[in-house]
Amino acid sequence: MNMSGRAVSREPGAVQPVHVSCARPSAFGPRPRSAFSLIEVMLVVALLSLIVIALMGVFSSTQRAFRASITQTDVLEGGRAAMDLMTGDMREMRVSAGYSNSVPGAPVNFFIAVPSGYSPLVQSLVASSATRTNILEKVFILSRENLTWTGTGYVVDTNSTSAINPLYRFTISTNVAVNPAVLFNIFNTNSIINMSRLVDGVVHLRVRAYDTNGMWMNSAYTNASNFDPFTPVYGETGFYMFSNTLPASVEVELGVLEDRTLQRAESRPAGLLRDNYLREQAGQVHLFRQRVTIPNVDPAAYR
Repeated sequence: MNMSGRAVSREPGAVQPVHVSCARPSAFGPRPRSAFSLIEVMLVVALLSLIVIALMGVFSSTQRAFRASITQTDVLEGGRAAMDLMTGDMREMRVSAGYSNSVPGAPVNFFIAVPSGYSPLVQSLVASSATRTNILEKVFILSRENLTWTGTGYVVDTNSTSAINPLYRFTISTNVAVNPAVLFNIFNTNSIINMSRLVDGVVHLRVRAYDTNGMWMNSAYTNASNFDPFTPVYGETGFYMFSNTLPASVEVELGVLEDRTLQRAESRPAGLLRDNYLREQAGQVHLFRQRVTIPNVDPAAYR
């Protein structure tokens, strides 16, 4: 039935009327989606790249700082270990009593000297026009435990081609029935290859002896018997001590290069290039200093 009330034929094959709506689409209906433009995509990629680069820089600097702290810790531990070993040996120093320096071949209680033919490393101090002269001395110590004499020595090898200034320790023992003079003679003529290597990069090793009044026992010192000083070298006095003479205290100063500075110096050929580089690295040297009291000092040896 249509709008007028008349019946509409539903015969098969009949064409049905089509009603076209003129209504406008709803404002709340679905709309077509728009994609990102090429400029927007490129901007996002650029921003992400900057963020990644910044993070990589932070990570790299953190790693460098971590590695530097590890190597610096290793240098500090190595320097402290060498200082502890040297100061421990000096505390055990003993007199050879009964032998005078007037006797040929008298045993040496304590010995310090700057090696002949050695040129010190002079470094420019940071933010200053002053310089520091690094001294490398060799040391011998006589000690005794029960029925055994022991000679201990420390030497910095300035002629090494595989490393820069490695510090070596020498030790040898004999029975008390033997004149301990033989121990110093062996040390003084011994080769580096027969010594124990302690630490590399030692640019400074200075040892000073002091008497019972705290006076530095230098070339002008005359208040002790059996004390035989050398002519000063680079401002430092070497000496022999014999018989019942020992220092009341000893000051040890050790300078060790930082690991990264040591590696960079070793990468340069030995000679002028390496020396010029090391002269500008005063700020990269760790200095260790310790005053050691000698418990076995004989006050009667001093006037």
